[in-house]
Amino acid sequence: MTSKILAFAASNSSVSINRTLVDYAATLAEGAEITTLDIHDYEMPIYRHDREEADGIPQLAHDFLAQVGAADVLIIGFAEHNGGYTVAFKNLFDWCSRIGPAVWQDKPMLLTATSTGQGGAGRVLAFAEGAFPIFSGDVRAAFSLPHYDEKFDAEAGRITDADKDAELRAAVAKLLA
Repeated sequence: MTSKILAFAASNSSVSINRTLVDYAATLAEGAEITTLDIHDYEMPIYRHDREEADGIPQLAHDFLAQVGAADVLIIGFAEHNGGYTVAFKNLFDWCSRIGPAVWQDKPMLLTATSTGQGGAGRVLAFAEGAFPIFSGDVRAAFSLPHYDEKFDAEAGRITDADKDAELRAAVAKLLA
């Protein structure tokens, strides 16, 4: 059976390094059907209880959850803003959680993060790893790539550090097992 992968970066940037990492990770799942999305296609007003009561939940939140539901597995890449999620992702997540707490619909997940520094966006990755099971995420693996500029060849679209590449390949295998 061919796995249907939904891959996206939880990033505000149109030139996201986390997107390049997610795209690479998805290519490691040979034979999989890959759907990538841009969270900016799901941009909604900032969540506020009063807004929800007045206008309801935006259709875009339902559309995003339909994409999650259509996938067999998820690969999500996190940019770290001040130790947490980006505003764009947090708002999308907040709206989706108002539809119901099972946002991730028990889908197996690989969570990734990268940064140009030595932390590799590890704080946001650890936060997501702990929080996503509460919202019905089956986190199978997590992967952080520090020093993106030194360890990822953006032109070739791949990790150049052999140990980190092997670590990501193992994480993808664990996701698909």
